[in-house]
Amino acid sequence: MARPLVGLFFALMTRHDSKNGLKTHTVREQPSEDKVPTEKIMKKTALAMATAAILGSSLAMAGGHAKSVKLGVVLGFTGPAESLAESMARGAELAMKEVSASKLLLDGATVSHVRADSTCVDASAAAAAAERVIASDKVDAIIGALCSGATISILQNVAMPKGVLLFSPSATSPALSTLEDNDLFFRASPSDARQGQVISEVLQEKGIKSIAMTYTNNDYGKGLADSIQSNFEAAGGKVTINTPHEDGKGDYGAEVGALAQAGGDILVVVGYLDQGGKGIIQSSLDAGAFDQFFLPDAMIGDSLVQAIGPDLNGSIGTVPGTDSNGAQIYADLAKKDGFEAGPYSPEAYDAAALTLLAMQAANSKDSNAVKAKIFDVANAPGTKILPGELAKGLQILKDGGEIDYVGATAVELIGAGESAGSYREILVKDGKNTTVRYR
Repeated sequence: MARPLVGLFFALMTRHDSKNGLKTHTVREQPSEDKVPTEKIMKKTALAMATAAILGSSLAMAGGHAKSVKLGVVLGFTGPAESLAESMARGAELAMKEVSASKLLLDGATVSHVRADSTCVDASAAAAAAERVIASDKVDAIIGALCSGATISILQNVAMPKGVLLFSPSATSPALSTLEDNDLFFRASPSDARQGQVISEVLQEKGIKSIAMTYTNNDYGKGLADSIQSNFEAAGGKVTINTPHEDGKGDYGAEVGALAQAGGDILVVVGYLDQGGKGIIQSSLDAGAFDQFFLPDAMIGDSLVQAIGPDLNGSIGTVPGTDSNGAQIYADLAKKDGFEAGPYSPEAYDAAALTLLAMQAANSKDSNAVKAKIFDVANAPGTKILPGELAKGLQILKDGGEIDYVGATAVELIGAGESAGSYREILVKDGKNTTVRYR
């Protein structure tokens, strides 16, 4: 006891030199024992000890109240899928607000966030955004990115070198299943290896025998297009052409001309709804080349339906989704919070929730501890946790129990930390993306 109290006593004697910014100690001459009565010395010592104890207690309380967790929300707020980003960000932030309000995470830590723009297709910008939130904003983990190429860039150039956990709601490239990641990467969406199977099944059930296909020229587009082609051809279908397109062009006449010449019962557009994919569809309609389109996940969103109008009616598509209780609960929570649960918004909620629950299970916000707990909180056994029940999950973990996080997407993690996933089959009808069934 004596050493800490003496140290604190001298700390109380420290003053700040406002001239040069240095801390200096005031040294006072000790009075001789014949000048100061022993009783007075004892009283002063007792007072100093009491003051030290009070201050020590206050400092400990302040330290506890100052504990915080910060997550980066690094999504494509600009670029070819920008219309999806806001709802996704709001989903992740909704989970953070829920956890912060509970005051249960890591014995009362508050949760905050910082947004950054990965731009979706600019790998350098994505890495720079992630570097900034880690170096300047001191985030403990990152929710993102939106697109696969941006996610791969962040993982390889920033997350792995810095040892920071990266949890994407929507990066679906099959390449991410086998990419070296030091166990720091997870995704709340299934791989496009699975989506390719589902799309092939839908095409067969619709009686479609041949397809023309174009894909955005990046990791996501190439990976999904290859998956669709291999599955469709294995089932006896014919792919007349499988060709890339670039995003951000003003004219897609040449690309559509090649697609029209190859022909097919339907045009599969593996692109982004706000740029290249939209341009291909509009150019196809203008030229009379195709009148029905298949729209994979990154083509599903209100902005495309609004941009194309009635001519998009009758088109079909797929996007990750589930008809679980959690999905409806999340949709209601989102509406209460003032936003609509668009594509990949439920996955963003789940990504943030799983990250924070794993921190509680690890009793740490350090990514190297947290990554070891993601599977534990995501899968059975344990008490099932739905959206709006994050406080319940935190308490169970704090008490040493186990949870099985079901969340907004009935998430079950497999393999290299990705969702087993289910899909929503879409039909564009009366100017809206309507649900046909779940797969």
